[in-house]
Amino acid sequence: MNIPLQPTDHQSGGPAPHKNQITLHVNGTPRTLEVESRVTLLDALRERLDLTGTKKGCNQGACGACTVLADGQRTLSCLALAVQYDGVEITTIEGLAAGGVPHPLQAAFAENDGFQCGYCTPGQICSAIGMMQEFRSGLPSAVTGDIGDEIAELSEEEIQERMSGNLCRCGAYIGIRTAILSAFYSEVTR
Repeated sequence: MNIPLQPTDHQSGGPAPHKNQITLHVNGTPRTLEVESRVTLLDALRERLDLTGTKKGCNQGACGACTVLADGQRTLSCLALAVQYDGVEITTIEGLAAGGVPHPLQAAFAENDGFQCGYCTPGQICSAIGMMQEFRSGLPSAVTGDIGDEIAELSEEEIQERMSGNLCRCGAYIGIRTAILSAFYSEVTR
């Protein structure tokens, strides 16, 4: 009797994992891929789409190096499964510049020494963009006074708290906060 064999995963000898076809809208371009359910958004971006600006740091959601924007909200891509983001607009560090002109926050990081080795910088910048949007929307942080009151200013204390999920091993926090304040207040005055 001939029994048809299932395709196997060469590493485990078990059945081959199911692949899902998804479309990620990355930096304004739809990208269709086939991924296993267990593939993280970070690995899909780096290994399948060759967008290596997003960094793999801790791979546990503790350092923020992998932060990208998903429909404008900051997301730790190492904790996100790619299949969850089917149809979602993903913005990586590579998608921030417009026509070769750096995003204002990218320029502010360069002007204000917001980085040293640069490994965490893509995640810092993407997180800061999302954080500024959260602030503009009136979302409070742990250091915000009365939640019912309007948040008056984006202070260094607010930035420090709101960016606490993004670590910098080099300790460039002063330059990072200065860059964020510079970009935020130059955008407000435009």
